[in-house]
Amino acid sequence: MSSPHPQVRAARNPASAARKPVVAVTGAATGAGELLTRRLAASEWIKQVIAIDERRGEVPEAEWRVMDVRDPLIAAELQGVDVVVHLALDLDLESDPAERTSRNVRGTQTVLTASAAAGVRRVVLCTSAMVYGARAENDVPLTEDAELRATADATCVGDLLEIERLGRHAPRVHPGLAVTVARPAVLVGGTDTALTRYFESPRLLVVAGSRPTWQFCHMHDLVSALEHAALERVEGEFAVGCDGWLEQDQVEELTGIRRMELPSAVALGAASRLHRLGLTPSPAGDLAYTMHPWVVSGGRLRESGWRPEYTNEEVLAELLDEVAGRHTVAGRRLGRKDATTLGAAGATVALVGTAALVRRARKARRRL
Repeated sequence: MSSPHPQVRAARNPASAARKPVVAVTGAATGAGELLTRRLAASEWIKQVIAIDERRGEVPEAEWRVMDVRDPLIAAELQGVDVVVHLALDLDLESDPAERTSRNVRGTQTVLTASAAAGVRRVVLCTSAMVYGARAENDVPLTEDAELRATADATCVGDLLEIERLGRHAPRVHPGLAVTVARPAVLVGGTDTALTRYFESPRLLVVAGSRPTWQFCHMHDLVSALEHAALERVEGEFAVGCDGWLEQDQVEELTGIRRMELPSAVALGAASRLHRLGLTPSPAGDLAYTMHPWVVSGGRLRESGWRPEYTNEEVLAELLDEVAGRHTVAGRRLGRKDATTLGAAGATVALVGTAALVRRARKARRRL
């Protein structure tokens, strides 16, 4: 593991701080934002929590500001705030891509600019370890200093790369503002992504010749790491995930789901056609993250004293409980009737599902 970036260090312990910080959380009404807001509101190290979202959430201990993070007037709501944790992101597979990018990119840009104008000293952003890219030649594990080699071909990754660029640029434009970036592995705990849907399939698709590796991040571990960053115990960019990783054979043994191996051209070609026809929310680029390693070391968090609570095996077991009863083929959720029909196809289920969806789309087009 490489040494930490010279600008990254374990920051002062809040116990020795002259005063406890005021922390604002965007996206505070749902998901990671809600969990973090609850955690910070109960923390003895936090003076006050400002919760920002488009609707009021269920954490009465926080002071709520109901607004869109893209509104420049957010700067007035950040007066007196020391740290902003920006979690108002839209990573929903079914969202309109243009609206999703507007919320993610313009929202982040507005929050960074408003934070600097309000005198906030630090903004904590959250992207994903996916920004490193999934490549056959990747080191296992990757350190935080590894080059970001992802492309915009996978769901939301283009937005996340732009958020990373904005985070790097902000301190140069606003010298008084520091930016910290959390990059979680496959996030589990009330999430719905192309990678969690992979485990909703009756067979685990494996592309011939690939080397899948799996590393998870429990939502509670992410929230714990974000609290760590909000308290300025770690700085710079850091990865979050369970210790180590699982090989594909281990995943199949733990899940009891058998694999279905397909040639690369067949798998990528089918995924591309289905997405182009609008039959699945997942572009072909999502497949790379089930083919090649993108495991992270989490070295910077470790050096700062943080440790994950969950193991990969525990998170995978929780994911299986979450997706029980759901049925997905090629990234597309199926109703119970369709799932029963396709399930009878056994080892050819994914190919049958792909062929059926393509035929249905072609018939529909001929009728128009």
